[in-house]
Amino acid sequence: MEFLIIAVVALVAIAFATAFAPRVGIAAPLILVAIGFGMSLLPFVPDVAIDPEIILAGVLPPLLFAAGASIPATDFRREFKAISGLSVALTIISTAVLGVFFHWVIPDLSWAWSFAMGAIVSPSDPVATAIIKRLGVSPRLVSILEGESLLNDACALVLLRSAVVAATASVTVLDVSLDFVIAMALAVVIGLLVGRFNLWVSGRVKDTTANTVFTLAVPFIASIPAELVGASGLVAAVVCGLVTGNGSARALSPQVRMSDTQTWRAIELILEGAVYLIVGLELLSTIEVVEAEHAGVGFAVVIAAGALGLVLVVRAAFIAPLLWAQARRARRAAALRPHIERIRERLGDPETASGAMRQVGRAAGGVRGRAIASGRVSHERVTRHLQRTEADISHLMRAPLGPREGAVMVWAGMRGVVTVAAAQTLPTDTPGRALLVLIAYIVAVGSLVVQGGTVRYAIALLKPSRGATPQEEAAERAELDRYLDDAAAQARAAYRADDPAYHRTTQRIAVIEAKRDALIEARGLGIFSSEVLSATLDKLDAEQIRLEM
Repeated sequence: MEFLIIAVVALVAIAFATAFAPRVGIAAPLILVAIGFGMSLLPFVPDVAIDPEIILAGVLPPLLFAAGASIPATDFRREFKAISGLSVALTIISTAVLGVFFHWVIPDLSWAWSFAMGAIVSPSDPVATAIIKRLGVSPRLVSILEGESLLNDACALVLLRSAVVAATASVTVLDVSLDFVIAMALAVVIGLLVGRFNLWVSGRVKDTTANTVFTLAVPFIASIPAELVGASGLVAAVVCGLVTGNGSARALSPQVRMSDTQTWRAIELILEGAVYLIVGLELLSTIEVVEAEHAGVGFAVVIAAGALGLVLVVRAAFIAPLLWAQARRARRAAALRPHIERIRERLGDPETASGAMRQVGRAAGGVRGRAIASGRVSHERVTRHLQRTEADISHLMRAPLGPREGAVMVWAGMRGVVTVAAAQTLPTDTPGRALLVLIAYIVAVGSLVVQGGTVRYAIALLKPSRGATPQEEAAERAELDRYLDDAAAQARAAYRADDPAYHRTTQRIAVIEAKRDALIEARGLGIFSSEVLSATLDKLDAEQIRLEM
């Protein structure tokens, strides 16, 4: 009965904090930590001790799956180099630097446990993306931060697992590196397979309620087999989410997509809120243990402040050359644009098409280039490739990343739910576990207070790119409407009013489906922004659901 009461209070607290956080100007996670801490002071509330396996295997897979499913695939592809650099290279560097720091400030802490703490503190948090989105910065900046916070969570937790193994067994650096590579590679394969399996099953289950129940199991269908074969279940859940999000518009009905979206939003809210409540509930007992066994809470606060400052310094040092590389990429892309336009013109002329194909093949290189040059790749596919390349170039030129955007990227890399959850996964026999957990809690909460509480002022001061202007957005929407109207006209032409099988509602649904197919095609080419495409897809789905009721 006590557990049931706590669970009910927790759900009410999560709903309350989420609803009132915007009104009071305080991040919902901080309100939940405060509520949890206040509850722990009540005499009838028992001490809370969460099994680390519950967080690692039960909470994180659905959270990472949901985050992966919400990222636009085109944006992820375009920014993959920046995202992979921030989520893998920066995470590894931060883990190493912080590991040295923790070993220095806590001499009794072994190297393995020091690097484990480095991995816990390294990943940024999806909360940052939610805050940045509300402040209206460039969608490109949001995409990079969103992709980083998704993949670096999985990367950091793989590093954490390797460090814990190293702490409990005799292994070499080569063993740890090999384990990291295998865990990531196998997880990617499993995630791809389960993601496609999910789309195949969900596309054939017509009952929306049954489909929703099935989708709740999907993150675990990916993560559990991955863990059983020694791979990372969290990476598998992320990849499964990416595959699901990318293929859902084509494979799933509007009713299923809308149901899944609402379901996963609620699940994310509950799980993230539960983690922060647990932090508040465990905070008092953790502080008491640290006071009894170590140099006091002040010692943990000083270490946490140093770790947070070091995280920002390392992040700034990494982002500076990343911005230079992105600027160089944009310049090279701009110089390539006239060349691509000339090739497209040559492809349109039958007399010069074969020469243009060979030119594209030489530029592509490798097996794919040889296939293009030999004519094994169709003219249409090459044209689509060039069209997508032109759209990518336009994207880079339209939303450049400069020092202002870089400064926002540094300050927006706050720690949060993953740091908290990862700290709770430390084995119960970890040396000085209470101190390490408290340091992680202070880093996460301090980051949300300092960075999360001031990021709006930082954006107001720095004035980074806001993306497209309202006039540009209106022009893009009008262009997309014209693009979809062509598909709609073709669908209407297939129906005749004098046909006995003619039905106006059926025709309208067929027009919507034709528009959706055209929209998915446009998304693959990247010729419109993800924001405009998503908003238009939602309108089409809502209209079809209304007609089918």
